[in-house]
Amino acid sequence: MNDSEGVVVGGFAEDRVAAEAARHEAEQFRQLAEEAREVRDHHREALETIRQERERLRETAETARLASEEARFAAETARTASEEARVATDAARHAVVDAVRATADAMNASLERMQIVEEMRRTLREIRDVNKLDSN
Repeated sequence: MNDSEGVVVGGFAEDRVAAEAARHEAEQFRQLAEEAREVRDHHREALETIRQERERLRETAETARLASEEARFAAETARTASEEARVATDAARHAVVDAVRATADAMNASLERMQIVEEMRRTLREIRDVNKLDSN
């Protein structure tokens, strides 16, 4: 074999080694790309899970806000009803006080009339007793 044939055979061998190294390197890049896709898909799934959880929490917060608003409205309604009941109770108390005073006034007036009638009876008895004495 001459020198030029040795260079050609050696060149083929070097080319084959270089091609094998390139194939190996390409396979490593393909594996890295696949791993990167898997990581990207995993991150995408994680982000979707986070988005769904955030949406669920937003819905829960909205439900809680609505419940709070309803509770505030119910409390305001109860406060208004309580105030109206207080006013009605106060009015009823005043009416009872007025009725008791009116009853007391009526009883005093009846007592005064009864005292007048009793005084008139005494006077009539005295007159009758005086007339009995005069007729005897």
